[in-house]
Amino acid sequence: MTSIRQNQEPPRLPDFCNLGVWLRVLLGVNLLAALAAAAACRTLAELPGDLAQLSVFVEPPLIASLMLLCLAKRAILHLDYAAGAAVVAAIALATTLGFHAVLIPFAADAAAPASLAAALFWTALVVGALLYYFDIRARLQSPALAEARLMALTARIRPHFLFNALNAVLGVIRSDPRRAEQALEELADLFRVLMRENRDLVPLSEEIALARKYLDLERLRLGDRLQVKWDIESCPPDALVPPLMLQPLLENAVYHGIEPAGEPAEITIGFSRRGDQLLIELANPYAAGVSEHAGNQMALANIRERLMLFFDLEARLETIAGDGRYQVRMSMPYRAGPAP
Repeated sequence: MTSIRQNQEPPRLPDFCNLGVWLRVLLGVNLLAALAAAAACRTLAELPGDLAQLSVFVEPPLIASLMLLCLAKRAILHLDYAAGAAVVAAIALATTLGFHAVLIPFAADAAAPASLAAALFWTALVVGALLYYFDIRARLQSPALAEARLMALTARIRPHFLFNALNAVLGVIRSDPRRAEQALEELADLFRVLMRENRDLVPLSEEIALARKYLDLERLRLGDRLQVKWDIESCPPDALVPPLMLQPLLENAVYHGIEPAGEPAEITIGFSRRGDQLLIELANPYAAGVSEHAGNQMALANIRERLMLFFDLEARLETIAGDGRYQVRMSMPYRAGPAP
């Protein structure tokens, strides 16, 4: 099962298909190229032309190298660090050599051989610098640190509805003892999940089951005021998601949307897959100017940080408030787990 735990000992190679890795590499290489052009140009007026000329030799091999590294990701990540780094360097150097063999004849530059040698030298230097950067970054996100951060984030998701749920159980314990017993079992299941380590991605079906138990507890207290519409027809059954992702959102929807309404209101939640992205949308009633609504931000910031821990820049969470509804939309990479 996919995990944020880094089972390999650092240093560790990056995931070359990750959008965040691409962004960091592109920014790093272009920054170094700009600094090199600035150091080499004689006057400031020549800098734009030098940058444009340099980009012709930098951008194509850089994009091609990233694409090849993404295609070779599985093979590279199965190698030890030294072998993997050597493969990364070989791909980058071969791509640079290939592009310069094509581009240099059109450059009409008498110093073409020297330019090619310089390009190979700078490619090796930049690859080494970037691998060192990702190595340091991996060490900073060591297993102990990542797990400590995730445990701290999880600890903040302790439902404040505990006392409300217990009071609701006390309210029905005489009139409906079987329902009271079931509610206590649901409460125990919920806190059992809250107390576990929660370091691995979990099946979406497990998150939905946990969310249903939470809503059953709230329905015991709110009755028909709480209405929920599930759209799971397009839900991929084998999707893996960060743990404790739905329950905090539903808790916010109940606390800030259903309770202030004072009348029956509906929460809608849907799941779908679009290409290699898993989409989750949740909406609840929203009254502009209600002070309790500001409390949403802690849970949303919490979930954003946990998405970042698991998926880096490939996940997104956005909110839309208007027309009496508050919507939360999440997208994250689709990760397939064992079929249920």
